[in-house]
Amino acid sequence: MRAFNPPDCSIARAELRAILSSAGWPPDVIADAELAFHELYINAWQHAGSPAPSVLVSLQPAKLRVAVCDDCPDLPPEPGTPADPYSLSGRGLHLVRALTHRFGATATKTGKVTWFELDAAA
Repeated sequence: MRAFNPPDCSIARAELRAILSSAGWPPDVIADAELAFHELYINAWQHAGSPAPSVLVSLQPAKLRVAVCDDCPDLPPEPGTPADPYSLSGRGLHLVRALTHRFGATATKTGKVTWFELDAAA
C-alpha cells in the first residue's frame, strides 16, 4: 500500500537546480531538467508504487543524466505510443521525451531505472 500524497521532491529539484546553476547551464535548460525530473519522480511514485524513489544525478562537462529508480519492473510504453486524449494522465513521458535529448528505461533485478539526458548548450 502506498501513501495517497506524493513524496516531496522539492529538495531534489533544488539540488538539481543548484548543481546546474553552479555549472553555468542556462536557466531555460535548467527549467527543462527540473520538469523532466519531476515527471519521472512522480511517475515512479504514482505508477510504480515506490513510496520514495531513488534519484541519481550525473553531471559531466557537456551532459546531464538524471535517473529515477523504482520497484516496478514494468517498462514505460514505447516512444510512438500515443496518449489517450481523454485520459487525465499519460502525457508525462511524452513531455520528458520532448524536453530532453535522450530518454529511456532499464530493467533491474528489483524494478527499473528511468532516465533522461540533456546536453549542455553549445
